[in-house]
Amino acid sequence: MSDKRVALITDITHFLGGPSARALMAEDVTIYGLDSAFANEATRTDFAKTLPGATLLTPRSPADVVAEILAKEGQLDILINNDAWPAVRGPIAEATDKDLHESFEALVFKSFAITRAAAPHMKSRKQGKILFLSSAAPLNGIPNYSIYAAARGATNSLALTLAKELAGDNIQVNALAFNFIESPDYFPASLMEDPRTRDKILGNIPMRRLGKPEEAAALVAFIASQKSDFITGQLIPVAGGWATSR
Repeated sequence: MSDKRVALITDITHFLGGPSARALMAEDVTIYGLDSAFANEATRTDFAKTLPGATLLTPRSPADVVAEILAKEGQLDILINNDAWPAVRGPIAEATDKDLHESFEALVFKSFAITRAAAPHMKSRKQGKILFLSSAAPLNGIPNYSIYAAARGATNSLALTLAKELAGDNIQVNALAFNFIESPDYFPASLMEDPRTRDKILGNIPMRRLGKPEEAAALVAFIASQKSDFITGQLIPVAGGWATSR
């Protein structure tokens, strides 16, 4: 093994996957990515253009994904659960079991499974970083988004629990709770083109602007770095003042 660091980013073409990968590669971190969208060759080609130097893995069982990285690199130092899923909107009386199950599968079960697969290797090396790129929605509450808030809240709680469970093995686990960050998945540029929509959104944000992906990725890179080795068990809101930790 060498001094290099190796990271796995889930849903790497969505949410903050690309910006986080670029920020980490600037720190000489080797990047592996997972994304179910890479089933077709066109998407693989786009990935190679937008994230040159990163390696796209074929989706498979979490244990096989981790095993492939270990076979190639001998180590996995950083796991970034960058799970993205549409925030289903509607009153609870209209919420469907299908939406509930799909949201929890995408935002809770998937990250739980890959974390469970990666943790034993990190424990054996007595070091590791696990980040959950989650949401601030459960911290402030958003009417008509009960499914999304419930799923993200479960992820946030998972991070805080694992932080205490794994701290003795020198593994730091943190959750970054985002909202109002520019991204094609949640706040695309097209959403802000209508003045009324823009004013309504910005009116909720004390800083009166959306966060930039590069700002979010810089925090991801710091929390994933060795400079943050004494930071664990934190749920850090990144929402322009809209939400604060309690």
